[in-house]
This record gives sequence, C-alpha cells and structure tokens, in this order.
Amino acid sequence: MTINTEKNGTALSVTLEGRLDTATSPQLDEALKASMPGITELVFDLEKLEYLSSAGLRVLLSAQKVMNKQGSMTVTNVNDTIMEIFEITGFSDILTIR
Repeated sequence: MTINTEKNGTALSVTLEGRLDTATSPQLDEALKASMPGITELVFDLEKLEYLSSAGLRVLLSAQKVMNKQGSMTVTNVNDTIMEIFEITGFSDILTIR
C-alpha cells in the first residue's frame, strides 16, 4: 500500500493506494499518529484504494475518534467496492463521505 500525506497548516490530506489490510494498517496507523497532532481537518482520498479489511476499518475509526475531539474528518472519492464495505459495516453512518 502507498500512503501519501500532504500537510497544509492544520489540514492533512491522506491518499491511500492499494490494499488497507492486516499487513498494511499498522503502517497507516503510525503515519497518522505522527501527523495528526495539531490537525483540525483530516481528509482521506480513497480513489485508488482497492481493498479494505476490518483492520483498516479500525484505523479509520480510531482516526475518526481523534478528529471528533480536535476537528473534522472527511472521506472522499470512495469507489463502489469500498462504499459497499462502509454500508455493510455501518461505517457509512459514522464517517463523513463525499
């Protein structure tokens, strides 16, 4: 999986490409923990995300909990496959998806 982050003041944009699963979710978790202090706006771009497992969902939920305290989190460019996972798991009700 490829993780690209772009920080602009207190805004952080995270673009994910590939598979967010048990093997790669710790990598994203560490990248977020290092980048999130002081962030008030977090945006995930999932256009190139091919697969999302429960381990990946946990990382997104953890990020959402942090951002509920310090700002907002938005998920953008969600493809049909990932949207189906969000809908089945109820994450479509938890996350702000554009």
